[in-house]
Amino acid sequence: MDYQNTLKYLYESVPMFQQIGSKAYKPGLETTHKLDEYFGHPHQQFKTIHIAGTNGKGSCSHTIAAVLQCAGYRVGLFTSPHLIDFRERIRINGEMIPEEYVVNFVEEHRAFFEPLHPSFFELTTAMAFRYFADQKVDVAVIEVGMGGRLDCTNIIHPDLCVITNIGLDHTQYLGDTLTKIAKEKAGIIKEEVPVVIGRAEGAVKRVFTMKAKEMNAPIEYARENSREWNMEILTYPKLQKIRTEMDEVIQTIYQIIEAIDAQSEEQGNQMRQALLMLDISNSIHAIDQILDKRKDAIRINNEMFPFGLFTELSGAYQFENMFTILKALAALTRLNYNIKPQNYFDGFANVCQLTGLMGRWQKVHSYPDIICDTGHNVDGIEYIHVQLNSIRKTSGQEIHFVFGMVNDKDIKGVLQVLPKDATYYFTKASVKRALPENELMELAEKAGLKGTAYPTVVDAVQAAKKNCPPKTLSSWEAAVSLLADLLGESADYTSTLLLTHPLAELF
Repeated sequence: MDYQNTLKYLYESVPMFQQIGSKAYKPGLETTHKLDEYFGHPHQQFKTIHIAGTNGKGSCSHTIAAVLQCAGYRVGLFTSPHLIDFRERIRINGEMIPEEYVVNFVEEHRAFFEPLHPSFFELTTAMAFRYFADQKVDVAVIEVGMGGRLDCTNIIHPDLCVITNIGLDHTQYLGDTLTKIAKEKAGIIKEEVPVVIGRAEGAVKRVFTMKAKEMNAPIEYARENSREWNMEILTYPKLQKIRTEMDEVIQTIYQIIEAIDAQSEEQGNQMRQALLMLDISNSIHAIDQILDKRKDAIRINNEMFPFGLFTELSGAYQFENMFTILKALAALTRLNYNIKPQNYFDGFANVCQLTGLMGRWQKVHSYPDIICDTGHNVDGIEYIHVQLNSIRKTSGQEIHFVFGMVNDKDIKGVLQVLPKDATYYFTKASVKRALPENELMELAEKAGLKGTAYPTVVDAVQAAKKNCPPKTLSSWEAAVSLLADLLGESADYTSTLLLTHPLAELF
């Protein structure tokens, strides 16, 4: 088989959550253990970092991988779903698994795994672990597919566990309360393995605390002891202004140093050393890299980064992720990972390039702006709404929203938190689980949203761009497959288009 036929075999011969939803969900680790034994327990041949959560897994996984890569590690990255190409799920230092490896893996081992009837995600996980071992990665960042306790990635014994923010998603499998979902996510916590927790309050926090105590696992909460951290979203023009101001600061500092030199060479050298410790040059370099990509940014200030750590991931919801990422990286440093401050600057500024991350408030076109995002549940959409309000407040733009969902998400809940004053273009993803556009429009109208239905993503996007004046903001809410459709067409867009969509977890 060639690569395309191999993919067809994988998609059609093993149950795929993306296509058939609950029928593809296989809780439990029995099949995974059989695959793992057959392949020689490959995950034991490299270090691992395990990441679970409802929102933020992808951003955290990719950013941690980017920083480790900048620190000189050979880093495997296993994530789901993919947007365009299956191989996005399995990367080493940002490079996707070769087509040839995928083909050979299926051809050589199908006689063994076919009688087991593994799910698509179980087989993909086995492929990833074997590939990372074959390629001798130093460390692999492993993202949970769904839940944690019964997820097939949960056979690993990682150096660090990370659980990002908890929200209501996949309730039919994980439970209908935050507490129940948290118990499933907490299932990745291992004996004496440190764990970092994202936003957690009340009963959810108690779940994690009790599980960590049971497993004798050191636990940290991302928000604790972070009051001195300051974060802000910087638009591209504001980032340009800050870059100019930093040049002025440096010039002023050097003038002061020259004046001190005239009085005392020793004190002048001390000032130069202090300047180096402030890492202002690394801050400037990071800004320049983001400006070159014409992106917005988030600036993070704390005692470690007084002039700012800049990340190209600029969605408002990234604030929560940044707390988690920074705590996780600090934990890895305590575990003797050789991570220097410069690695933070380079990794945060170049996450997308280094790891291939897509769909996180991703600007795919400027003048007009076209932005894609993968918010996929009520919590994620609420953050996106905050972002939209901020944009409207500063620019006064209208919003045009291309919107579609799969049928097993909390559709009514998402509809309730979407902006009421946007113009909507209802459509459907190119997957069997996609809700028909007319049904979606009917539900949306009951929630007070106004718009028109379109049979395909391309039709909806073309209509949106036709109706968008140059300074208008248009938004897209859809399943992952819709984003893939968009990314294939984005180069031709001439209208301002913001694309936000609930991410169906496509196994």
